[in-house]
Amino acid sequence: MGYEWLAIAMFVGFLLLLLSGYPVAFSFAGTGLIFGLVGWLVGAFDPARLLLLPNLWFGTMSNFTLLAIPFFVFLGAVLEKSGLAEELLETLGIVLGPLRGGLALAVVLVGTLLAAATGVVAATVILMGMISLPIMLRYGYDKQLATGAIVASGTLAQLIPPSLVLVVLSDQIGVSVGDLFLGALIPGLLLAGGYALYVVAVAFFRPHTAPPLPLEMRQMGGLALLGRTIKAIVPPVILIFLVLGSIFFGLATPTEAGAVGAVGACGLAALNRRLTVKLMMDAAHSTAIVTGVVMIILICSSFFGLVFDALGGKTLITNLLVNLPGGYLTFILVANLTIFLLGVFLEFIEICFIAMPLLVPAAQALNIDMVWFGVVMALNLQTAFISPPVGFSLFYLQSVAPASVSTEDIHRGALPFMVIQLVVLVLVIVFPQTVGWLVTRSLQ
Repeated sequence: MGYEWLAIAMFVGFLLLLLSGYPVAFSFAGTGLIFGLVGWLVGAFDPARLLLLPNLWFGTMSNFTLLAIPFFVFLGAVLEKSGLAEELLETLGIVLGPLRGGLALAVVLVGTLLAAATGVVAATVILMGMISLPIMLRYGYDKQLATGAIVASGTLAQLIPPSLVLVVLSDQIGVSVGDLFLGALIPGLLLAGGYALYVVAVAFFRPHTAPPLPLEMRQMGGLALLGRTIKAIVPPVILIFLVLGSIFFGLATPTEAGAVGAVGACGLAALNRRLTVKLMMDAAHSTAIVTGVVMIILICSSFFGLVFDALGGKTLITNLLVNLPGGYLTFILVANLTIFLLGVFLEFIEICFIAMPLLVPAAQALNIDMVWFGVVMALNLQTAFISPPVGFSLFYLQSVAPASVSTEDIHRGALPFMVIQLVVLVLVIVFPQTVGWLVTRSLQ
């Protein structure tokens, strides 16, 4: 077996350090350093391999695809901090308020639009939780329906382009981020449609849980409502079309489209007289934090991966996964189960750098379409993010929920939407055309 036992011990040590609460970047670096020294002492690791690190790091920093991350984060931060996202949510709430379940439908629509505009989960869930949850509770919405709709819709940013998950995954699995965006569009819309159908069904069969807005809250109408709707909804939709349309029609790379989106968001804020120095500084600060976290994890994980590979870890894991009983089907089951379990406890960035380097070689050896594989993994992460008891989106909402909403309400509310996500996941696995159709059309 050689020194593969040392690689296994390294990975177990990394997981134990991570579960202790130590930051993921330094868990990567710490275990890499310790086991690199141990490997050197027993003759299993040649320190000369470390000379490859500068090339790996400079290659990372010059990766044009990863430049899309700060652009999309900045775009989302400007929409959030300028109040444009809040105005969008309030306006759709007024438009759909006369319908039973209208406020919950507005949450689903806004979650989809914000996902297509920003790609940032935490900001979307927290924003909608702060604005829409108190309103829905005030007008008699069931707590579980209200919280479930917010958690699930806010987490659509995990999958619907321009998702940061897809940008990071494209780097890890070695495929075009534009192809991943195209592949994820139909599954993302299937999820949003499933959420909307569930809300409509609940409002129909249990009307007392999703009442319409009372008459006194529906006074705005006619030209006033039309004007507000055009002002609040049309500009963000145009911005989304410019960003995603330029990618899908081959007019710009995702990075270039992200730059257009960032400038466009600033333009919308300026048109609404909300573009201030403080807004730009706050958005830049948020962008710097997220980008810095991604980069430090990527740099430290490359050090970990270098040592782990030298000890024979990647070869061992690849051989185990490729030779599983049942071949392709067993691998898909194991990969999805692994990502789901990690997704319950870890952020998507951490999972991409931990699991993908182990799963991708096996997927390539089994001749699995990597665009489809990346979308399935992103969809799985979406499910894990709202899974009780420790899905991250549940805690995002809990941090801003009123005292009258218990943790149990949030967790129970997420369960039906989690089932919807599992159904869509199975559909995408059984019918890979849901991913490949738009990608194939774009190549014709």
